Amino acid sequence: MYSDPKDCLYCTNNETLHNLMIEIAHLGVSRAFLFKEQTYHGRCLVAYDGHVNDLNELTDEQRNAFMADVVRMTRAMQKVFNPEKINYGAYSDKLCHLHFHLAPKYVGGPDYGGVFQMNPGKVYLSDEEYADMIEKLKAAL
Repeated sequence: MYSDPKDCLYCTNNETLHNLMIEIAHLGVSRAFLFKEQTYHGRCLVAYDGHVNDLNELTDEQRNAFMADVVRMTRAMQKVFNPEKINYGAYSDKLCHLHFHLAPKYVGGPDYGGVFQMNPGKVYLSDEEYADMIEKLKAAL
């Protein structure tokens, strides 16, 4: 399945995107976001700038730059939130725009030792809490 950039929430930067997540920063070739749903404390997402459907469509140079952004984001997450592990998910069944979900996992926390849920809809924070998290992540980037 290939999606049209005119219908893509990342490309159109639409209301659906802003209801799901808050933009943190532009990285080298991608944008970093903080999920509003925070069952996995510190959960973020990195979306490639261009509308490509899959990692294998990038040149080696583009892929390396994108993965460097993913690593840069996870290093900031590790520094700020200190999770036991960060799970990576690159799911594009319904939305074909290259992006990685970055879900911190904590011993004794939700789904530790298993697959993270896409949107459990359980934990939402105040605007001040999101702002604090984003400030700390920006400083760590």
